[in-house]
Amino acid sequence: MPYFIGTPFLFTFYRPLLPPSLFCEFHLFFQVCVLIDVETYSYTYLFQRKELCKLREKLELQKKALQETIANRKKFLSSLPSQLKALKKASLPVQHQLGVPQTKKLMQHQLAELLPPPLYVIYSQLFAQKEAFGENIELDITGNVKDAQAFARQLANKDAAMSTNLVNSKLEDDAPDDNSDGQRRSKRPKKAPTKENLDHSEIYQSHPLKVILHINDDEASDMNSAKLITLEFEFLIKLNIVCVGVEDSEEVPQHNILCNLFPDDTGLELPQQSAKLRIGSSLSFDESRTSRPYKWAQHLAGIDCLPEVSPLVSVSEESSSETTKHASGLSGLSLYRQQNRVQTVVQRIRTRKKAQLAPV
Repeated sequence: MPYFIGTPFLFTFYRPLLPPSLFCEFHLFFQVCVLIDVETYSYTYLFQRKELCKLREKLELQKKALQETIANRKKFLSSLPSQLKALKKASLPVQHQLGVPQTKKLMQHQLAELLPPPLYVIYSQLFAQKEAFGENIELDITGNVKDAQAFARQLANKDAAMSTNLVNSKLEDDAPDDNSDGQRRSKRPKKAPTKENLDHSEIYQSHPLKVILHINDDEASDMNSAKLITLEFEFLIKLNIVCVGVEDSEEVPQHNILCNLFPDDTGLELPQQSAKLRIGSSLSFDESRTSRPYKWAQHLAGIDCLPEVSPLVSVSEESSSETTKHASGLSGLSLYRQQNRVQTVVQRIRTRKKAQLAPV
């Protein structure tokens, strides 16, 4: 505490105790001390202010330097995506020359996230077969990306609405009934979509994205002549089935190379009972369509469908020749299910196409 702050107190306290002469000297001494203390305090205060002003200027310079650094880094980060995009575009010829299409692979994987589950299973299995065993195939995903994103959002909103309705219905079931007769309130059943409301275009409505499979000749030395056949997988939304056909095929549907790839699998019969119930007994699958719901395509997509009648019952009711034919069909499907599905399908299609192209 400075001296001049406590001087009035000391002056008042010692005045009755000292003689007048000594008190005058004592009072003079205190006045001198107060003056010295005030000057010292003023000097210290001014010195500290000068130091703080210097520190403030130094901090202001540091702040300005940091702001410039942050602005430069923000500018660099904002221009980084365009630079990376240009770098990827410039590296495409090198990737193609080296046979390592990394950019295309990343783009395809991003598109695969928008695929419906059955097509995603097909894409993942074919890609795993190619990566693990070096299968000579190529994969592409084509279609309208914006429509696929809109469809995914619509499906997500639908699932959220269904979850909300389930919670609300559960709360209504748990709530006590206020009716006087003590009976539960009757609920109106929801109207199911009628078969008459489904026209031809709605039945065969497909997902915006498709999986394209290029099967190459594993024995060809020239890469330009290695491509044998291109298949196109699509998912029918209303029927919940996967259809596959040959891209740009001019063959008659009955003589399609995919027809009867496995015994008794023409692709004209809907593999799921639910699909038959949706379109009704009056409608059948369009025979003019080159893309058909083959049974092996459903298995490849992870859709295992139960037959209408047990195979044992159907075999017991057939004749001996028909039984032998049916048994061979069952053995073919059994072989397909037990072995590597992708490898079996690709090998059979490749063998058929080679036989078709072979000179007579």
